[in-house]
Amino acid sequence: MISLIIPPGDQISRVNKMLGDEYGTASNIKSRVNRLSVLGAITSTQQRLKLYNKCPKNGLVIYCGTVITDDGKERKVNIDFEPYKPINTSLYLCDNKFHTEDLAELLTDDDESFGFIIMDGNGALYGRVQGSAREVLHKFSVDLPKKHGRGGQSALRFARLRLEKRHNYVRKVAELATQLFVPDGQKPAIAGLVLAGSADFKSELMRSDLFDQRLAKIVLKMVDVSYGGENGFNQAIELSSQTLSSVKLMKEKKLLQQFMDEISRDTGKYCFMVSDTFKALELGAIEDLILWENLEVNRYEVRNSQTGEIQVMHLTKTEEENPNIFRDQETGVELEVTDKETLVEWMANNYRQYGCNLEFVTDRSGEGVQFVKGFGGIGGILRWKVDFIEMAQFEEAALLDEEDDSDEDDDDDQSDDYGFDDGDFGF
Repeated sequence: MISLIIPPGDQISRVNKMLGDEYGTASNIKSRVNRLSVLGAITSTQQRLKLYNKCPKNGLVIYCGTVITDDGKERKVNIDFEPYKPINTSLYLCDNKFHTEDLAELLTDDDESFGFIIMDGNGALYGRVQGSAREVLHKFSVDLPKKHGRGGQSALRFARLRLEKRHNYVRKVAELATQLFVPDGQKPAIAGLVLAGSADFKSELMRSDLFDQRLAKIVLKMVDVSYGGENGFNQAIELSSQTLSSVKLMKEKKLLQQFMDEISRDTGKYCFMVSDTFKALELGAIEDLILWENLEVNRYEVRNSQTGEIQVMHLTKTEEENPNIFRDQETGVELEVTDKETLVEWMANNYRQYGCNLEFVTDRSGEGVQFVKGFGGIGGILRWKVDFIEMAQFEEAALLDEEDDSDEDDDDDQSDDYGFDDGDFGF
């Protein structure tokens, strides 16, 4: 099975040449079965690459190989697609499985993007980092006068001109930063900003009144880099990676602290565990739905073959092992599973229909561990107070009333609809 990932901007011809070299190497494999399998997979990959004149904007992913179907038959698989966002990974692996680890990184919850400004005496570069993807938004060069000892009586004029050009450079950098990072003119489109450079320009920009205050508030770090341009951008990402990862953690801790505060004040505007959370969702009461990203609960849709009734069940791994869980308690009929998916995946696809915000949390912080172990890894902050105990009692009472009504109907056929006998009226 061949796994091939081509990053954006790479040459298809280079990859074709690499595959040709691999074909020559694979021809020396001693095992006939392995040799034919590898050569066949490489040939199929080369044929698929012929469909592309150049690498797509976000890169290219190809999986090619032979798999065993459920019937025990061999089937050739050839998958090629462009990722939905840039994949900055180059990969070629020939193995007994497909390698999808790098694709999994694209699916992580990395909606937050961070801005970078790299400025020195030669020019400025604006970049954005989102997850593992980096993007250069804009760059320009500048020619600033250097310090020198010439001038005589004109030395002050030269110094004044030099300061004026530096000031204009800082002004231009500040104006472009507002255009690129506050495109709607309302609030920044980034979660944080990093200022980098090799000279004192980044400090001048931060102190300047020309720098947009909305951006100044979200400056996370100022880093010294040895280069300008794209090399400086890469170095700035490395130097600030620790800070960027802690921003998401701080946001997560703040959300969980708000959840714990609602519980400690006993406001009733909170819910946790699967059953109560779904009750609150159906009421439309949840404002912020909090979900642990590794929640081990599966959502089952089961159908009773006799009545045709469809039921939804949320089960943990322990509950799934119970042999009677997929059996109707009253009739003993075995329930047919029509659909199964993880609750995390189902929530990610359906939370919008309940009118709430979905927030994923990890167990990397103390609050996260407490939320996972103490509250089941699922919960929410409510718009209004909901009494779940009273709801449960009301549901039980309604169920008992239904049973009583059905018993009364069977007891006395001689009474009319109002519960009176004919003799009560002297008839």
